[in-house]
Amino acid sequence: MPKVSIVIPAYNTIKYLPDTLSSVWSQTFTDFEVLVVDDGSSDNIQEWASQVTDPRFKFISQPNRGVSAARNTGILAARGKYIALLDADDIWAPTKLETHVACLDQNPQVGLVSSWTAMINAQGLPTGRLMKSTANGYVYKQLLVKNTIDCPSVLVRRSCFDKVGLFNTKIRYNEDWEMWIRIAACYQFSVIPEPLVYYRQHPSSASKNWRLMQKGYAKVIRRAFKSAPSEFQYLKKQSYGHANLVLAWKALQSKDKDFKLAAHFRSLALYYDPKKLLSQEFWRLSIAIALMHYLGSDGYNRFLQFAYTFRRRLSTQLLNHQSPKHSQNWKPNEIYF
Repeated sequence: MPKVSIVIPAYNTIKYLPDTLSSVWSQTFTDFEVLVVDDGSSDNIQEWASQVTDPRFKFISQPNRGVSAARNTGILAARGKYIALLDADDIWAPTKLETHVACLDQNPQVGLVSSWTAMINAQGLPTGRLMKSTANGYVYKQLLVKNTIDCPSVLVRRSCFDKVGLFNTKIRYNEDWEMWIRIAACYQFSVIPEPLVYYRQHPSSASKNWRLMQKGYAKVIRRAFKSAPSEFQYLKKQSYGHANLVLAWKALQSKDKDFKLAAHFRSLALYYDPKKLLSQEFWRLSIAIALMHYLGSDGYNRFLQFAYTFRRRLSTQLLNHQSPKHSQNWKPNEIYF
């Protein structure tokens, strides 16, 4: 029986899946099985899967039912003690599994372990942005306010799913956040302070769709606080405040580049949580809205290209002066526009 079952839901991601699987085969920890769950793809994923000869690989096909249903199919078919979740367009560093397995082995009170996340673009090139998860210890209260696990590429004890249930298939966005809240109500979390996951951003990503995000946020927040203890109910307004700040960013990042809609969501964020006015995140957003207003869409895009190029160069210089094992000391220029 493999110790780890790696569940990879796939929907029309054959462009990225071979690189993702290559990063799995390169893991220093090798006692695992891989379950790729095809969620009704229309690409040639079945032909590709038929050519994978590694005995640890298993291909499962199902009609299109969404990422939650695909993950659930993989979890139910998994044989491992630990369940590793991996999206079909993301990439793991070679020591990802080794460090996560060691963490769960040594800390029986921990139910889920994650790591820091480095962002890459559609071509697999680093953007220079590093996401540092703070989900460490008893994080239920923290997760009620916002999802502090930036990428759903985590390692979870199988017993966690036995206790709290599978992913909610009625939630089409933020379904991972909803699951983390349920697990955090029963278990501690842990974070490996190294960028061991490379999270790919591309134009077709669901994270660019603010309408889908808005529905997902509403469902998760309502469900989370319906079961939250009375002493945590005051956090509900903070949760809505953070959600609206995120939606404001997504309105700027959407195809329409709608700065008026972004300003509307920013106002809602202050309505729910006036303390947001004192946060750096609020003022970064306000600067971005002003730039879009005065520079227009083309000017704003030119500014972004300059900012991203500068950030990539800066992060590359920093990385060149540090060994990989000391990557947790890397502090890239945090530009969020």
